[in-house]
Amino acid sequence: MDRTPEEARKQGYIASLFGRRRYFASINDRNFAVRSRAEREAINMPIQGTASDIVKIAMIRVADALKREKLKTKMIMQVHDELLFEAPESEIESASALIKREMEAAATLDVPVTVELGVGDDWMNAK
Repeated sequence: MDRTPEEARKQGYIASLFGRRRYFASINDRNFAVRSRAEREAINMPIQGTASDIVKIAMIRVADALKREKLKTKMIMQVHDELLFEAPESEIESASALIKREMEAAATLDVPVTVELGVGDDWMNAK
């Protein structure tokens, strides 16, 4: 947490584990509040940026797999680290297995990437 703002000051950006860069133009601002916000955002970038990268990779993998398997299940929305799908009753089991498999394989980390699934008639009941 102490090194990250210094790294951002030195190079002007912080990168996710996948190499995507976020630049911090105000990391050296003279205004304490502006500079502090940039420092907090720089500290959060490696975790939040990497999580964002992983969910985007997962979305591509799942979309490709659904198409390859010729399923009617559709990805309809992403909210943070959640993906919402619409699926015919007859595909719930096979689509769920495919989605879980593809999402968990989106990144290889030192910690397991696990996916929890929920099924329901609407988003609230699926949780």
